[in-house]
Order: sequence, then structure tokens, then C-alpha cells
Amino acid sequence: MIAALLIAGGALAHAAWNIALKASTAGGIRFVALTVVLATALLAPVGAPALLPVLVEHPSVAGLLLASGALHCGYFLLLQRSYAVADVSVVYPLARGTGPFLSVVAAVVLLGERPASVALLGGGVVVAGVVVIGLAGARPSSAPSTSDAATDARRRRRRLGIVLGAGVGILIAGYTVLDAVAVTAAGLSPVGYFWGSLVVQLMILAPLLIANPGETVATARRHPRAIAAVGILSPIAYVLVLAAYAHAPVAIVAPAREVSVVLIALAGWLLFREPHPVQRLIGSAVVVAGVALLASG
Repeated sequence: MIAALLIAGGALAHAAWNIALKASTAGGIRFVALTVVLATALLAPVGAPALLPVLVEHPSVAGLLLASGALHCGYFLLLQRSYAVADVSVVYPLARGTGPFLSVVAAVVLLGERPASVALLGGGVVVAGVVVIGLAGARPSSAPSTSDAATDARRRRRRLGIVLGAGVGILIAGYTVLDAVAVTAAGLSPVGYFWGSLVVQLMILAPLLIANPGETVATARRHPRAIAAVGILSPIAYVLVLAAYAHAPVAIVAPAREVSVVLIALAGWLLFREPHPVQRLIGSAVVVAGVALLASG
């Protein structure tokens, strides 16, 4: 029950910041870096006291923090690049479907988790529903008069999207499993651990902010609300997920947290008038069915 509440809270916070971001024109690596600055500062009063004494006593924990920060940063950088050079309708469903699927596989193979068969089935159903929702953004390529060159370009873009989407999914699985190990096997505080991961991300992204301070200030002035929404809600969402690992195995939490995709898909239809509402509703129903199976397992 506690795990379900934590996952639900994380899903609501995740959906909220994604919807706020969608409603704005914000984007780009510098924007992401500013949200990391805000999140790091906001979590510091709680995260620093929870982490620093542990770091002093167990310096090896720094390795987990460095790996987590690098994986999260790699995820954001690759995702931004993927959306720039490939179709979102290909990258998004592959990333959000591949990530939880690989997380479940890793949890079983590497962590020795043995979830019930019905829970594994539920995880698979959730992943399938996420892919259905993601593909709702795809538009049929049935233009009556397109040149061979244009057709080849679309095919190359689609192949690139498949490769990059799978790469993003691998990074999602990587930090999902690593972070779960940190707060379960290593016993680190979710808030302290994630704050440490944010510090590492900030160290990686800081040179970008410093290199062009004028552009950094301009970005902050253009998108203050979006930066606040992402910088506040994104860490809340992920800390709640990290806390859920203490009450449920990774093989259940990883796919269950994707219920946020349903909320984002519905918001895309109802608030932003995005196309293919029937497919979005079908995918949402599939995800809900998968979550129900997870709960029964």
C-alpha cells in the first residue's frame, strides 16, 4: 500500500512537470541545466545532512553518486539529441517501453528478484500500453507525391530514431537499477542520494552555463515558470520513486511508475488537442490493466 501511494504521488508529480513543460516553449540543454541548479539548491537543506555524514564514513558511496549523475546526465543529453534528429513518435515509445522492460530483466537477472508471474505479466502489459500511447503521435507517411530521396530520408530518420530511442531506454534502465541498489542494498537515504546525484549532474552541466552567462540569464528570464515546475516537481517525483524501492521490488516499481504516461497522454488529448485520441485511450486502458495485474501480484 505504501509503495502504491509513493508510486502514485511520483506519477502525479512527473505528469505535472511534463504537462507544464509541454505548455511552455522551454527546451534545450541549458534549460535542463537550470532545472538541475534549482533542484540541487532546493534539496540541499535536506539532502546534504542526509548524505555528507555517510560520505565521510563510507567514501566508496561517491562511486554510486558519480555513476548515477553520469547516467542521468547522459539520459537528458541523449534524449534532447534524439528529439532534434529523429521523430519523437519513434523515440518516445521506444525509450519509455524499453527502459522499464530492461529494468525488469536486470532486476531478475542481476538483483535476483523473483516477482510473481502475474506481476511480470502486468509489467509487460504496462510496457505494451506505453508503446501504444507513444505511437499515437506517429503520423502515416502516405504523402501521394514524395521523391525517392525524401522517402529514403524518412527511413533513415526512422532508423536513427529506433537506435536512439533504444539507447535512451538503456540509460533509463541503467539509472533505475543503480539507484534502486543505492537506496536498498546500500541503504542510502533517497533524498540524500538523489541530491548527491544532482550535484554530480550540476558539475557536468556547469561548464555549459558558465561558458555563455548571457544566454544562461536570457534562458532563465524566458522560462521562469517552466524552470520552477521542472526544478521542483521533477526531484519530488523521482525521490518518491526511490522511496518506493524500499517497499516493492524494482521489477514492479519500474513499470508501475509509467502510469504517469497515461496522465500525460490524456493531457495531450484534452488540453493540447493532440491527434489520435482513440489510440491514446486504448493505450491508457492497457496500462491501467497492467497496473492492476501488478497490484494483484
